[in-house]
Amino acid sequence: MIDKPVIILVVPQMGENIGMVARAMLNCGLTELRLVNPRDGWPSQPAIDTSAGAVEVIEGATVYETTEEAVADLKYIYATTGRPRDMVAHVVTPKGAAKEMRGKISQSLRCGVLFGGERSGLNNDDAVSYTHLTL
Repeated sequence: MIDKPVIILVVPQMGENIGMVARAMLNCGLTELRLVNPRDGWPSQPAIDTSAGAVEVIEGATVYETTEEAVADLKYIYATTGRPRDMVAHVVTPKGAAKEMRGKISQSLRCGVLFGGERSGLNNDDAVSYTHLTL
């Protein structure tokens, strides 16, 4: 049974940031991490070092060349943003997204949360067709 969303990091810049994401994921019971073109390569010792024991998330992380490949098996994707966008999109809060995902996952529909790079977030091509989760 599918019972948890997938976390996707698009072009993460530093292994340390990936490690901290892995730690936060495991603290919340999430274990499936997908990376799209990590800037500093993969696997990453700095990611392991900063994961504070979330080694199962780090070791299970999969790497993809494109965002499209990373989300291909997901039915619902929530693209995160900290700013308004000039595009038509369904926008929800984190609490609203969690409620929606629980409902979708209960129907065995795979969900994911998409985060962009640390410097500028998601580009429009990566974010255009997904529900937007405002942070």
